[in-house]
Amino acid sequence: MGLSTPGRTAAGAVQDLRRPRGRTLKEQVFHVVLSGATIVGLVVLTVLLVDVFADGFGRLRLDFLTSYSSRHPERTGIRTGLTGTLSLMVLTAVIAFPIGVGAAIYLEEFAPDNWFTRVMQVNIANLAGVPSIVYGLLAAAVFVYLLEFGRSLLSGAMALSLLILPVIIVAGREAIRAVPRTIREAGLALGATPWQVTYRQVLPVALPGILTGTILALSRAIGEAAPILVAGAVFSRRADNEPWNLLEPFGALPIQIFDFVKRPQAGFEIEAAAAGIIVLLTALLLMNAVAIVLRNRYSSQL
Repeated sequence: MGLSTPGRTAAGAVQDLRRPRGRTLKEQVFHVVLSGATIVGLVVLTVLLVDVFADGFGRLRLDFLTSYSSRHPERTGIRTGLTGTLSLMVLTAVIAFPIGVGAAIYLEEFAPDNWFTRVMQVNIANLAGVPSIVYGLLAAAVFVYLLEFGRSLLSGAMALSLLILPVIIVAGREAIRAVPRTIREAGLALGATPWQVTYRQVLPVALPGILTGTILALSRAIGEAAPILVAGAVFSRRADNEPWNLLEPFGALPIQIFDFVKRPQAGFEIEAAAAGIIVLLTALLLMNAVAIVLRNRYSSQL
């Protein structure tokens, strides 16, 4: 039986090849829709940023960062919230990173392929979409009352760790899965054990992706207010938070911004709140910059 190419299809294919790229009607519509979505997003983001900077830029002075909260809008500062947020990020990273990476390694490299493992993987992926307030309520029930950590810095860090663990596990699994299988097979062929292959070959290759996912997860945690509010964050405190004082009350930037917004004075509601948002955005951008630097640094060493 001979093979033949339909004349109409072949002609259409030739016509498509000769047609200039991006000139078909569908491509033009698709291009307009995507460009419109991008422009709308950029315009909304620009308007929000301009409004926030216009309201809060005048309050960005050194004394705003180094002063505790006050009843007077012109004297108030975010020192408690800033130290509390930094302490929360340190503790959350210390708690969540080893647990998340360990779980990712086990699920991707050592876990048996059975129904229990598959159910666990699906549930971990679904946990990434659970609302943050649920993690706050869980942390309040377990860490604040059951384990009697109280409404402390440790309870807040545990709440944020629960929140970002699914993200770190999923990002870690994707980074480990992206490592070429030939690297594992070469290591095993040379007589290395599975653990040696994982520790010496797989992890260094997957490390840029794991670090990027972890820092992006921490970037999500830094702006969360609901879980730490339920776990015991205070609105106002005239003391610093240090990561080693685990059982002390704590403040955080999102909670302090919320406190500013709900006050009636314009100095709190507009200027101080906007200045706090700028500081929080700056911290967020710095963390994302660190993620990019770490990824590029470790990628260049491979």
